Parts: sequence; structure tokens; C-alpha cells
Amino acid sequence: MVRKKVDVITLGCSKNLVDSELLIKQFQSNGYLVEHDSPQPDGEVVVINTCGFIGDAKEESIDTILSFVEARKRGDINKLYVMGCLSERYFDQLGQEIPEVDKFYGKFNWKELLAEMGVDYRADLKNERSLTTPKHYAYLKVSEGCNRSCSYCAIPIITGKHQSRTIESLVDEAQRLAARGVKELQVIAQDLSYYGLDLYKKQMLAPLITELSKVEGIEWIRLHYAYPAKFPMDVLDVMASNPKVCKYLDIALQHISDPMLKAMRRKVSKEETIELVHKMRELVPGIHLRTTMIAGHPGETEADFKELMAFVEEMKFERLGVFPYSHEEDTFAYKNYKDDVPDVIKQERANAIMELQNGISRDHHHEKIGRVIRVIIDREESGYFVGRSEFDSPEVDPEVLVSSSVPLEIGGFYQVKVTSAEDYDLLGEIE
Repeated sequence: MVRKKVDVITLGCSKNLVDSELLIKQFQSNGYLVEHDSPQPDGEVVVINTCGFIGDAKEESIDTILSFVEARKRGDINKLYVMGCLSERYFDQLGQEIPEVDKFYGKFNWKELLAEMGVDYRADLKNERSLTTPKHYAYLKVSEGCNRSCSYCAIPIITGKHQSRTIESLVDEAQRLAARGVKELQVIAQDLSYYGLDLYKKQMLAPLITELSKVEGIEWIRLHYAYPAKFPMDVLDVMASNPKVCKYLDIALQHISDPMLKAMRRKVSKEETIELVHKMRELVPGIHLRTTMIAGHPGETEADFKELMAFVEEMKFERLGVFPYSHEEDTFAYKNYKDDVPDVIKQERANAIMELQNGISRDHHHEKIGRVIRVIIDREESGYFVGRSEFDSPEVDPEVLVSSSVPLEIGGFYQVKVTSAEDYDLLGEIE
């Protein structure tokens, strides 16, 4: 066993990853060797940063904790700490049910974990992170929390009210990242649409993106997790006119039938949603929209589901995912609705949407054959240089497999001609 070593395990979304990166930097600044998501953790201490969003994520977090409890019993590790969304949400229950964990922490008090281990928190490093991503891209979390009241969502319970970071602090962090070689920012939040309302009393996403684009060295900025109700339309103007802002938007729509949108408390109608999608495509030609849908929310009828299927087929989203509804404790839906759609029906509906979307995605891919696109290279693998276009976010979107007779720079940008398309990836060669 390597002493003075910490293994950090991150579960869940990219927002959790940012928290882990902040924690890792603090450990490293105090002389610890830290590994992230090691397949064979061998440090004295393991810290698990958990997810508590929906049932599957909670199950994965619990299974991971229990596996390390066993490792601790075997003497493979000395200390086991748990932090993040799951323990923020179920702090008391976890402490009672898994007493073998040395200590639980929530999502926001991980500085206490440092104190528990005798590590001094360095305030001068509050905007410094140890990146776990490839060095040419990073996630930039612009706010925490959410002020929406969607029926199904536990995020506000976990994270609390929306808290925007100042534009100055975000530009400072972006400059620090760029100085270390980051060229691409994935701008993330629980709700980008709300950014600035709490701090500046008006929506400030467009001004923020404009300021970030002025940071020398940053070449791509991609936006994740917007909300359709009262979407800040000036963002589209920036996206259309600023070459550093990717023509890509991750915006969760969740459903389309008016009865379901009302039951979900989305504060947006079918007509408004369709108008918004059309406006986005009109104002930003070529934009790629990523969205998510929920199948089997309480009260969803067969007619509601068919309406959703027709919407997906008509809109032909470039990127789309589906979640079977999860009846989450303490949410509005949990308190007020009966979970009346059987799990098997939820899954069948989710599968049907994804089958439809697979054909749509395939068509989008084939439309790119013969086109020349700008690609950033992430890695070399299986005889290809693997990269992404401005329309592809890391981990979740298709990749571009590039053939080249000469080595390509990891993190470099190249013009690539698309020669063929598979179901999930494009193939191309240097133009």
C-alpha cells in the first residue's frame, strides 16, 4: 500500500467532476499523491464523490460504497470517506445503514473532509483545479443550485437555490485554465438559462459567454443544461456571430404534450417549445441541439406518449437521450402523484423513443459525408486519431475517427473530410 496517497472516485455528472478536481488540487497542494478513478485503488484513503439524482445513479453510488467497505474490511485501504449528492440527500440514513464508512460529507462541506485528515485548506487555490480531463478541455461550472420546481426533480433538494458565480471569477478561472493549455470550455450548470438573475437581477449568460470568448487561448465554448422556459434569446445572437461559441446547445425539454408539461411543472407549453426550437434553428443555422425526454411520468397516457414520439420524429434532434421516470422521494411528484405507469411500460416507451432517435441520428451522420469539418483530437486509439467536431461534447456525443499517415497532435485542431458514417461515429481523413 502506498502511504500518503488518496484515491478519489467520482460518480455522476460533470458538475461532480469539477468538485472532485477542486478537492484533488487541495490534497496535492498538501503533498498527497492523488489518483482519480483508478481501476485498482491502492492508497491509504479512498474518497467517493457520489451521485443521488435518480434511482440508477443512487444504486451505482451505494454499490460503489459497499465495494470499498469490503476493501476496507480486507485491509486494502485504511480510511473511507463519502461525499457528494447522495450523502447530501441521505446523510442520516447512510450513516446508520453503512457505519463502516469513516465519515459522510455532503456536497458543499468537503472542506471539513480536509480538516478531518489534517489537511490545510488553501484559500489561495479556490479557483484552482487538478484536471481529470485531457489537458485541452475542461468543464467550467458557472453556478450551483436550481430555482425551478419541476415535479420529478430532486436537484433543488440536493443543491438548494441557484447561486451564480461572478463573471469576473469565471473569466479568471478560464484564464488560468487557458494558461495550462485548455482550448475548449464546457460551460455547465444545473440551469444555464437562469444564470445571473440572482446576482445581477437579469439573465447574463450572453454577456458571460462573450467575456469568456475574449480569453486568449480558448477556441471553443460549448453550452450545457439550459432550460426552455424564458430562455435567454440573446445567447443565440452570440452563438451565431461569435466563431468561438460552438453551434451546440444542451437543453432538456422532457416532454411535449401540454398535460404532461403541466404535470411536470415545466412552465412552458407545447406551442412555446416548438416555437423555441424553430427559432433556435432559424437564428443559428446548423445548430445541433441535444435534449432529454422522460418516459412514464405519472399520468402519462398512451396518447401523451404518441404525441411525444411524433414530436421527436418531427423535430429530428441531432442528439437525444431518454430517462424512464424515477419516483424520487420528497419531490412534488412523489408527494402528489401516484407512480402509475408500470416500470416495464416506462422502459418500453424509452426504448421506442431511442429506436426512433437512432434512425434520426443515422440520417444526420450520413448528411455529413463529403463535408469538411473542424475537429479537435482527443486521443489515439485502435489505429485512429479520435476527435470531435464543434457539434460533439465529450463522453456523451459521437466521435470522429480520423485516418492519418502522419501523427496528429492531441488537442490540436484539424480540417477533416468525412468519408463515411457509422451508427454512432463519423470516419474521415485530413483534408
